[in-house]
Amino acid sequence: MSSQFPHPGRPLAGFGHYLRDVVYGALDGVVTTLAVVAGAAGANLEPRVAIILGVANLVADGLSMGASNYLALKSELQQARRPIDEEAPWRHGLATAASFAIVGCLPLFGYALAQVSRIPALPTAGIVAFVTLGAAGAVRAPFVNKSLVASAAEMLAIGAAAASAAYGAGALAELWIGIA
Repeated sequence: MSSQFPHPGRPLAGFGHYLRDVVYGALDGVVTTLAVVAGAAGANLEPRVAIILGVANLVADGLSMGASNYLALKSELQQARRPIDEEAPWRHGLATAASFAIVGCLPLFGYALAQVSRIPALPTAGIVAFVTLGAAGAVRAPFVNKSLVASAAEMLAIGAAAASAAYGAGALAELWIGIA
């Protein structure tokens, strides 16, 4: 395995080698799951619908992202005429899918737990998501030479923007369907 391919400076083994895949999967897992829940809340859907959509998102999007990462890396290697087994693209796809599902389920768990506990579900899911994103940013920080705060803030900003957009889209869709 060449240290110059496909990303110079990336560690050849360990967590750092899969950092791109894990960050990609974890960030998208948290953001899309929170977005599904926020969109459902914005549209005033029943909580069970939000949970069903969230579970479906975790399965379908997690598998899709893992497969996409696998094919993207495989394509990159083939384009550079490098041996596929040099980088083991399936491991990168698996890292993406696993981090998506494991980390992405946390906001949904918060949402479901809030339903059972009879506390506000969307704020609970949001708090869980933002704590998760902050933690993921903190884990990422030493690998990217950023402060814990800067790395966490970057992840949080992306999550907040996506959740806000999803809530607004759900509210607009509900309004549009209600008018039509």
